[in-house]
Amino acid sequence: MKTAERIGMLLVLSGLAVMLLMFNIHNYRLTENGVNLTYTDSAQKGALLSSADKILNVEYNSKFTFSKDLKTLIASANEKLAGNTEAGDSTAMAENADSAESKLTAEDTAKNESENKGTVDTTSSPQAAVAADENGNDATTEADSINEDSITVLMKNSVDGPLKEHNSLFLLLVIGLFATGSIIFSFARYLSKPAGINNDKVFQRSISAKGIVAVIVGVGLILFYVVLYWYPYLMADLVKLVDPLSYLLNGGGADEYFLYGIIYSFAILLLGIKMFLKYRHSVYQKIRTLSVTFFQLSFAFIIPEILKSLNKPSLDLKNIWPLDYSFFWNNNIGELISNGKLGFFMLIWGLILLIIIVPLFTYFFGKRWYCSWVCGCGGLAETAGDPFRHLSSKKIIAWKIERILIYSVLVIITLVTAITLINYFSHEKLLGSATAITQEWYGFLIGSVFAGVIGTGLYPFMGSRVWCRFGCPLSAIFGIIQRYKSRFRITTNGGQCISCGNCSTYCEMGIDVRAYAQKGQNIVRASCVGCGICAEVCPRGVLKLENGNETGRINNDPIIIGNNRIEVKM
Repeated sequence: MKTAERIGMLLVLSGLAVMLLMFNIHNYRLTENGVNLTYTDSAQKGALLSSADKILNVEYNSKFTFSKDLKTLIASANEKLAGNTEAGDSTAMAENADSAESKLTAEDTAKNESENKGTVDTTSSPQAAVAADENGNDATTEADSINEDSITVLMKNSVDGPLKEHNSLFLLLVIGLFATGSIIFSFARYLSKPAGINNDKVFQRSISAKGIVAVIVGVGLILFYVVLYWYPYLMADLVKLVDPLSYLLNGGGADEYFLYGIIYSFAILLLGIKMFLKYRHSVYQKIRTLSVTFFQLSFAFIIPEILKSLNKPSLDLKNIWPLDYSFFWNNNIGELISNGKLGFFMLIWGLILLIIIVPLFTYFFGKRWYCSWVCGCGGLAETAGDPFRHLSSKKIIAWKIERILIYSVLVIITLVTAITLINYFSHEKLLGSATAITQEWYGFLIGSVFAGVIGTGLYPFMGSRVWCRFGCPLSAIFGIIQRYKSRFRITTNGGQCISCGNCSTYCEMGIDVRAYAQKGQNIVRASCVGCGICAEVCPRGVLKLENGNETGRINNDPIIIGNNRIEVKM
């Protein structure tokens, strides 16, 4: 079976190699068709095309040079749009864009019509005001500036070479290599051994023992998130790769966040298969794995994309404030309210989740109902992060830092949300620009740096629940309820504990489970996500996840087992 494992790993690495190779096998060429596919506003298209004489149809070998020139082009086009050019000039630009469209071949025109079904306005401000003339035609009365973030989609639509000609083939090749390799590896590694958890050599393997492979993986994850959040145009090749899937799901072209959704969901699906095989002896673990995989694929990815194809708000219906920190932001509230009954339902549903479902479900089942069964962050931690769960620090100092950080983030997002709502209902008369400033900094420091770069990039160094343990404000709310008003606990049978330490070693939340087990204390820690791995790795059946009566849930009179006697410490 070792040979099968190697073949599987070789296929996975081959898929990665094909993705990396795509960065060097094609060029970039700005064309009229590419501009028309990226922007819907005729004034914007006209401003771009009238400023693009020097780079239009010029072949670029470097994405860095091309992106730099595109930024210059967008800045020049925005100057024209902001300059309130005369009607004659505006008409000329519009005619320029129209003539560009007419030059397309019949094949390109058909493709253009198909792709434009999902083309979205890539401006940052609200859509331009549109009025109808006497013939019923739309006429733009005020053009918005072009958001520089649209450069990613523009670069994607400018890809020239093998990827453009054989997009679907490359996509099938990459997906096929990753899927086939991962499945072969998982089946070979786990079905060749008896059912039950096998963690042999977990402290010797380079990837799970902070070795050189772990460093490469960690640095790769960090670089991926840095590029995704701040330099997404460098990923235009990969965005182009998943275009066929985007058209299939939402009828439009892909952007960097669709690419991220594909990678995220695909990772949970494939590594969920590995988890299912590894924990196939446990009904609890199998159902839990199926649950997080289902919610990620359906609620977090497929359903929002389908809603987008219907021009509806693409909200993740399982995402809850304050994890979904932008839920109460003014632009989101305005979008939901403006989308009729569906938008109103989504707004009310979000409030119901926060006010009713969170406390009710946490009371009956503990925070595990969400953190280990539903949450996308938890889904990635339980699947992709499984090899690193033993790396979480169990030191007291780590516990102290955890409590300071996680509740600080909760306080901060509560203040940011309060500022947002006050300004929203006062029409920004009370706190002025405070809303934009606080939202921007929270999104940067917490939403991007903490949750993304640190939260996932440090898996190979600090364990799989860095964000969940130290930063997630929703986890903090769950924890408060679970600690003081919940039926959930992990019961212990101290008389059976042999102090092997497996439970503490594999607790991804950094809880010293053995210390509780030795004293016969129930585990009711606020940070516990109820993953149940501590009970699975216990060789004596000391630990059990229970939802019982609140009476006796917290037992502060532990049984101390010594060499000569059993003592009840009062």
